[in-house]
Amino acid sequence: MDIAEDLAKKQKEISIAEFFEKNKQILGFDSPQKALVMAVKEAVDNSLDACEDARILPEIYVTIERVEKDEYKLTVEDNGPGIVRREVPKVFGQFLYGSRFHAVRQTRGQQGIGISAVVLYGQLTTGKPVKIETKIASEDVGYVFEILIDTIKNRANVLREEPAILNKKSGVKIEVNLKAKYVKGKQSVIDYLQNTAIVNPHATIIFNDPDGLKIKYERVWDQPIEPPKETKPHPLGVEIGEIMKIASLTNAKKISTFLTGEFSRISNNLAMEICKISGIDSEKDPKKLTLNEIKALKDAFTKVKILPPSSESLSPIGDTLIKKGLKNVLGELRPSFYSIPVTRNPSVYSGNPFVVEVGLVYGGNIPQDEPVKILRFANRVPLLYQAGSCALTRAVESIDWRKYGLEQRGGQGIPVGPMIILIHIGSTRVPYTSEAKEAIAEIPEIMNELDLALKESARQIRTFLIKKEVKTKLTEKFFLVQKILPKIAEKSSIILQKPVPKLEPVITKIMNVVWIDEKIEQNKGSAKIKVSVSNFTPEKKSFKLYGDISEGKIEVKSIKPFGNYDEKNDYILWEINDLEPLKEINLEFTVYDLKSEYGESVYYIEGINPVYVVGAEPLPGDWNIEALRSIIEEEEEEENGEE
Repeated sequence: MDIAEDLAKKQKEISIAEFFEKNKQILGFDSPQKALVMAVKEAVDNSLDACEDARILPEIYVTIERVEKDEYKLTVEDNGPGIVRREVPKVFGQFLYGSRFHAVRQTRGQQGIGISAVVLYGQLTTGKPVKIETKIASEDVGYVFEILIDTIKNRANVLREEPAILNKKSGVKIEVNLKAKYVKGKQSVIDYLQNTAIVNPHATIIFNDPDGLKIKYERVWDQPIEPPKETKPHPLGVEIGEIMKIASLTNAKKISTFLTGEFSRISNNLAMEICKISGIDSEKDPKKLTLNEIKALKDAFTKVKILPPSSESLSPIGDTLIKKGLKNVLGELRPSFYSIPVTRNPSVYSGNPFVVEVGLVYGGNIPQDEPVKILRFANRVPLLYQAGSCALTRAVESIDWRKYGLEQRGGQGIPVGPMIILIHIGSTRVPYTSEAKEAIAEIPEIMNELDLALKESARQIRTFLIKKEVKTKLTEKFFLVQKILPKIAEKSSIILQKPVPKLEPVITKIMNVVWIDEKIEQNKGSAKIKVSVSNFTPEKKSFKLYGDISEGKIEVKSIKPFGNYDEKNDYILWEINDLEPLKEINLEFTVYDLKSEYGESVYYIEGINPVYVVGAEPLPGDWNIEALRSIIEEEEEEENGEE
């Protein structure tokens, strides 16, 4: 027999499920410890996506029970919309089945692989089926399934399906047994859930571990997240093959309506211009396009002015929720400074819209002699692995943090200091480096946005450190002026036998600042905060003072003698009018629901030049005042010079 014929007989189709069965490491299931984290991640991500699509505030329960030495049962339950009965076998027992793969909008899950991979891994390592409970709001009963995956056919093998009375309005519960290793600390289930809680402050997450530990992350935002809107593909982000496929499936009868109906940002006038440049009759049937004509269309896309993709397809976390999430989860570290989170304007790579966000936390009990901690997120999902090969880490390493007050050998690499960096990228198509979705590729447009966002945040840290140093020096001057100068004046008047001179003009000339000082009275689970505001300038001062607590909740009735609490933005506002020279106002409020001792509050000031204020930062809208502009311009000149 001819060798080619013999080889041909051995060729056979490989199902996608069978492929992943033999290559589970591609999906991130390459070690027992990591497999457990990935299983939790895929189930929780699905729950969060489902709740957000249904505009439901998520309540997610995660339980891990030890079955044997290296076998665990993972249970994840949510209060989402549930899954209709007929779809359950496909969602959990079929690879590449899902509702989000073709949707051009930002979502956590998209490929239709994740939860099926969890079912398959459990099946491979324990031989046990997955159990699913589901109920939708419109039906009185729910359903219980037990499923295995037929890897040859890439189909679910339903072992049990029966109705059941479930004590819930709607939701899904999945139970899966798997060989795994449970650990605590870095790159653990707890690490993943903690990070998830930071960027999803609208969710309540409850975790029960095999050792009896119970952790609860309460939601600190009581409004559902508005899901991003689905859009059509952007012309600059499609390849020739994609245009061919879209053309073959369109209902449009003319090229002009095909362009306006199947792609975003193409108007009727622009469609006619594209047809003219490509040399294609606008009345032609799109299904009859030749390969050369499709190439001409793609080329014409680059020769006309097409608006960037709409940002409606994106769902940035936003500065308010980033700050709330960081405070909620990291409050025990008692940070002394939370930067104003930076959310960049949406940008584009290869026609795909994306947005970059950065938040910094500094000081407190964060270790000072260790590399700064980088929290990486993509589409609100924590990235725990492959940090060294991720664009988010590389962006941090490429900045000279010495300019901003941190230690860094040679001006490259991860800096050392008491700081945590949160970086989030949201996109309709995140450029992951692998199917495991653990790291992001170094796309030039993304790297540029990361650089700008990180430097904008870093400037806030530098300004904070400069003002902190200034306050330390002024504290010494403050002591001399307040304590020693009056005694010198008194002694001098006795010696010279003259009246004690008025010191107000002298003190205000020496100090010339509005001094804001905070004192904390710690109690069990609460703290009373006393704030003194003193005017050491020669003129009356009127301004607004904002108090931003570092953790816990504000007891509204405790705000004295005046002040308003803005619940949405989580700050206290005091409007101080006509504060006389050398006069002082004492403010106070109480913070409760503390997990440990209260750290420092951050105060912002508006309506007065912040250069003449000690103890408060300028509001974000005041960052461009002349007094601070020189610092920023100096840094930008240095950066441009290096480039």
